[in-house]
This record gives sequence, C-alpha cells and structure tokens, in this order.
Amino acid sequence: MRSHADPQFARGEREYQPVEGQIVWVETYTDDDKLFVIDLPDGIDLDHEPGQFVQLFVPGVGEAPFSIASSPTKDGPFELCIRAVGNVTNAIHDLESGDTVGIRGPYGTGFDVDALAGEDLLFVAGGIGLAPLRSIINYALDRPGEFGELTTLYGCTEPAEQLFPDELAAWADSPIMDYHETVDGVPAGQEWDGNTGVITSLIPPLDFDPATTVALVCGPPVMYRFVIKSLRENGLPDERIYLSLERNMHCGRGLCGHCQLNELYVCLDGPVFNYTTVRDKEEAEV
Repeated sequence: MRSHADPQFARGEREYQPVEGQIVWVETYTDDDKLFVIDLPDGIDLDHEPGQFVQLFVPGVGEAPFSIASSPTKDGPFELCIRAVGNVTNAIHDLESGDTVGIRGPYGTGFDVDALAGEDLLFVAGGIGLAPLRSIINYALDRPGEFGELTTLYGCTEPAEQLFPDELAAWADSPIMDYHETVDGVPAGQEWDGNTGVITSLIPPLDFDPATTVALVCGPPVMYRFVIKSLRENGLPDERIYLSLERNMHCGRGLCGHCQLNELYVCLDGPVFNYTTVRDKEEAEV
C-alpha cells in the first residue's frame, strides 16, 4: 500500500491501488454492527459523493465493498458502518483504533445532489440500509437551503438493533427533519414507546406532495417491493423513486459479475439507481 499526498494519486491511482488508512475510532452499536472512522494519510480527502462506496482491504484476509456512511460535507476522516457476516467483515470487527487497512475508491454512482436540489426528500431506510442513506441525509441537513422538506423513515427488527442512536435522537428533535421510526417487534426486556410495525406502516400517514417529493430507499431485499408499492399507492411516480442496491457487490470494478443485473453492474452503474432503470430486472428483486 502507498501513502502519497499527490492529488492525482488521491483520486485517480487510488481506484486501482489501495492507500493505507488508519482506524481512528470504533463504535459498537449491536453485536453485529460497528462504526469505523478511518483517516487517510497526508491530509488526503476521500472526495466522495453521497451513495458511493469504497473497497476495504484487510492484509492477509481479503477485501470487500462498503457504502460510505459519512457525508462529504464533513472534512477529515470518513465513516463505514460494517455488519459482521463473513470472513472479511469478521476480521474487520477484530480491528481496533490505530490499526491500518487498505482503501480503494470511492467507486460507483451515488445520489445526484444537483438533480435533487429544490426537491422534498423522503428517506426510507431499513436496518443496515440506514448506513448508505446516512451520507445523503447528513448532506441534506448540512445544506438545508438546497432542498425542500426533509423526512426520514427508519425501521428495524427490534429496538436493540437501531444504528446511530445519538443521531436518531438529534433528527427527531431537528427543526428541519420530520423523523419517524418503527420496529417490527419488542422482545421481552427491551423498552420501546414508539411505533410497532413494518416500515410501510409509516408511509400512509405522511402528508407529502408526489409532484415535489423524491424518495431515496435502502434496506433489506424484502423491503423494496413493499415500500415501492406503498409509495406508488400514495401517488409517487416511479421516476421519483431512487434505490441504493449495494448488495451482492464484490470486486467493485465490474469484473467478477456478482452484482450483474442483465446489462447493468451495481458496482459501476450504481449502487444508486432510479427505479425506472431496474424495475423490470428480476435480479434486482424490486
């Protein structure tokens, strides 16, 4: 791995050769989910767009793609929220502050913030799907004059699985964010005084204008079809729905075919797609 402050290396060569990043903070949310704050060397900025991802390399183990959870409006280290589900992610969860990893990217097509300017934004996040959307949510919060009304819906299986608890509380109190949350159920011993039910139960009570609203959706595969169906039933046109489909990515460069959707590659053409682009592709599961 190389460390170099040359801007060309910072954004260009880094697509092919990993630069050494240092973990400066680790925060545990659940037994399976941790937030990793990573600093690049020599003041290099990640220079990403909301919705993009990086490839993270653990020497001696392998690499995997992860959506960037932090907004480009924040200078300095960037953040990844990583769920332990396999060899690479389990190895990452064993890392601590001060450890180093390899970073390639950023990659992919993110949210077009210029096209979203002036629109009311409806963020719909399920489970770990909040991590990719957090980048664009915080981008919009940091630039409130560029967008219309901001609404966030967040659902997870149970209260103990919520991510970013401090930010959720801040969003609930924010004067420029209309925040709603739900859980599928409340196991014995957990406290919860909020809504109980699937995330689509939060959509019908909303008062949004389909002509000025754009929905940005990310969550587990089973969630997409039901959320899209509910948005349509509430008048939102297909072309005003955007999805982050980060699942199944592997190499990040369109070489392995793991994320192929007919002629599309999630890692190259996405992970952010307009719904009209993928609605007829069975592999997209939407």
